[in-house]
Amino acid sequence: MSRVLVIGCGGVASVAIQKCCQADEVFTELCIASRTKEKCDALAEKLKGKTKTVLTTAKVDADDVNQLIELINGYKPDLVMNIALPYQDLTIMDACLACGVNYMDTANYEPEDTDDPKWRAIYEKRCKEEGFSAYFDYSWQWAYRKKFEDAGLTALLGCGFDPGVTQAYCAHALKHEFDQIDTIDILDCNGGDHGYAFATNFNPEINLREVSAPGSYWEDGHWVEIPPMAIKREYNFDQVGDKDMYLLHHEEIESLAKTIPGVKRIRFFMTFGQSYLDHMRCLEDVGMLSTTPIQYNGQEIVPIQFLKALLPDPASLGPRTKGKTNIGCIFTGVKDGKEKTYYIYNVCDHQECYHEVGSQAISYTTGVPAMCGALMMLTGKWIKPGVYTVEEFDPDPFLEALDQYGLPRSESHNPKLVD
Repeated sequence: MSRVLVIGCGGVASVAIQKCCQADEVFTELCIASRTKEKCDALAEKLKGKTKTVLTTAKVDADDVNQLIELINGYKPDLVMNIALPYQDLTIMDACLACGVNYMDTANYEPEDTDDPKWRAIYEKRCKEEGFSAYFDYSWQWAYRKKFEDAGLTALLGCGFDPGVTQAYCAHALKHEFDQIDTIDILDCNGGDHGYAFATNFNPEINLREVSAPGSYWEDGHWVEIPPMAIKREYNFDQVGDKDMYLLHHEEIESLAKTIPGVKRIRFFMTFGQSYLDHMRCLEDVGMLSTTPIQYNGQEIVPIQFLKALLPDPASLGPRTKGKTNIGCIFTGVKDGKEKTYYIYNVCDHQECYHEVGSQAISYTTGVPAMCGALMMLTGKWIKPGVYTVEEFDPDPFLEALDQYGLPRSESHNPKLVD
């Protein structure tokens, strides 16, 4: 029996909550909290009579630590699932520490205001020292390690698909397939079609900021940074077909470089269609991806937030998105003195996801791992004081839960490698 507080009620949170309710023998009580309580109420009403989980709702501003503390102390959960925005990771972690509650999220911290002078000074120092310039990184949350250790609490970071499942795939490969992993290529393919000329499959602010940033990869003990979209490859994905993919910076590279001993290279690729890239470049050229506020008709607006209001809500894409996703990891390395290759991945169907939980596969592939990570924590399989990423825990029960709850793995021991 457990009591869980979920902060957030967007597309990913909706999937995670519905999947929690499928495991109502573990998730016996659950509170859905967000800034818009009406969305929480609507989801709770939708689930009424379909689960034994006791559902309640609450209104909270996750930017406000005091509001979070009041909510957590009032509800007294065993775990806080942060499925809000990565901007709010630190305030929710602070509240969990103040209340003595375990914490998890699906993406690492990044600031909403990248022009904040205090943050900017720390960021620019990190760029020089580490060698990559992405706005998101683990350093802010890793700084909480001793606080969580001293409090006897667990914080699980980045338990979505990528990051999250991809790291569990790496832990699985190291445990079962290799004595030494030399290279890791993480491939994220969305073969879905929503019919719009331009739309993002998750929060536009986060998505567009990530894609328009310089790419980077880990090689021979250091970061190599490249211009945005400068490295392109084509790959034939199982059940999707040939797709163009581009090298991006991604957060799990940072943790895997520290936790996979002796790894020589880690890269991350994501597929994009030409229409998406053309629209994104035009928007960037005219300043619409900027996070710097401007004055317009006597009002201050942030261009990328205004763009977000114009674009289709990612949560609305479910009924019109067709096709499949394919996300996984290709490894090279050594087992029993012999060179070896291995590919582990998941294929997920957009329409099947919509029929089950009313979402497209992008939300599904993040929401299901969040629920499975919570399941690991609540059943005691992934609990130890401190701050951890997914690959630092035993991958076996987590991958078994993914197989059971909608994201079964596939494998190849002779995959085509990415040059």
